[in-house]
Amino acid sequence: MRIVTAVSVTVLAAAGVGHGVVSSLDTGIRRVDAFKDMKNRPEPGHGMNVLLVGTDGRDKITPELKRKYRLGGAPCHCTDTIMIVHISADRNRASVVSLPRDSYAELPEHIDQNSGKHHRPHPVRLNAAYAEGGPNLTVRTVEHMTKVKIDHYVEVDFTSFMKTVDVLGGVEICTDQPLKDSYTGLDLPAGTHELNGGEALQYVRSRHIDGAADLGRMRRQQRFLAALIAKATSSGVLLNPVKFSGVTKSLLGSVRADKGFGTSDMLALGRAMRNFSPSSSEFTTVPLGTMGHMVPGIGSTLKWDEDKAGKLFKALREDKPLAPYRARSTSALVPVAPQQIRVQVDNGTTTPGLGERVDAALRSTGFRTTRAPGTVPVPRGGAPLARTVVAYDPRWDRSAKSLATALPGCAMRKVAGQGATLRVIAGADFRKIKRVRAEAPNQGEFGVVTGDQVTCG
Repeated sequence: MRIVTAVSVTVLAAAGVGHGVVSSLDTGIRRVDAFKDMKNRPEPGHGMNVLLVGTDGRDKITPELKRKYRLGGAPCHCTDTIMIVHISADRNRASVVSLPRDSYAELPEHIDQNSGKHHRPHPVRLNAAYAEGGPNLTVRTVEHMTKVKIDHYVEVDFTSFMKTVDVLGGVEICTDQPLKDSYTGLDLPAGTHELNGGEALQYVRSRHIDGAADLGRMRRQQRFLAALIAKATSSGVLLNPVKFSGVTKSLLGSVRADKGFGTSDMLALGRAMRNFSPSSSEFTTVPLGTMGHMVPGIGSTLKWDEDKAGKLFKALREDKPLAPYRARSTSALVPVAPQQIRVQVDNGTTTPGLGERVDAALRSTGFRTTRAPGTVPVPRGGAPLARTVVAYDPRWDRSAKSLATALPGCAMRKVAGQGATLRVIAGADFRKIKRVRAEAPNQGEFGVVTGDQVTCG
């Protein structure tokens, strides 16, 4: 994600500035030979494929900011974000495919960059390719797994990510539910937020918000990239040489790229992508088959769905869109589809028929209600329930968040042992149900969303 942020701004901005500004970035990028001595590579496809890798480098971040944004500890010098960004041959579309860092992978034969030891092919988690063989082994492994020829390699660390977001003036993120992660310090109430560089880093790093772990984090990373594209294309930074110069300078000293990714590539892409927008981008994660695939000596990994993943990467090679066109939905995005959530509705007020009304409204938007609403007696001398409540077992917290999104302003109450059925106690504040849909709607076979479907507004 950190890579995508930096590179997207760089590539897009080239559309409106002079050769000299982009040349200054070209000379400042640290170069790496990511394609040295590579043989038996996939056949070239149509368009351009960039492997974007994010590392946890933080050497230039001040101690104060490290404490503030919980960036302590020694970096592992590993990759926790890996994406293939495909730019279509007509330069009118970008397809971003996230590759989970815990994906099951088999490294090709190589020399360990740390020990100098010769290794025969062996299974690992995907992010171990960088630890054992750096950019070169990472590219070789990804090409072997996807059969997609990588044209360019770009790598960015924490420092450039934070600086780039700050130079842009922040990026707008919206959430229907509070997001809190004690590990990164992320603490966002429900609503719309303008995130600075440090806050944005917390947002894209957080993986302890819910049970989705890394998969949830990848969805947030994709959402952030869409928001960043929206900010870059609407703020004037692409056409303002002074603003763009500030963005490019923020990247100097932090970016590493292959020797072939230079000024001419950036300018050509930029000119072709002048009309690029969030709706021109599409995001997905490689389809997964087996979750928790155990490998001796390695532990739990994620195995790809070979059939669906093969079709996805074939579409990239053939330069085909991953998602069909559809009109923008006004439904709120939630982590669990309403069709998967069972709900019992009870009336917590003295208003006749309120339970039946709430049950019917939830059912009409896709929730699996019991169709048997009950009544919660008002205590003698007490008052009817003023605020609607969603009661839930903590084991089904993601379903509860999805249901609460459909009931704006409701309170959430944990009830240990309640089980899989969620309970809505309708209060006097109930007005209507907000329509919701799953965060990753089924677009064809690949679960693709376009950028304009996940940005605020």
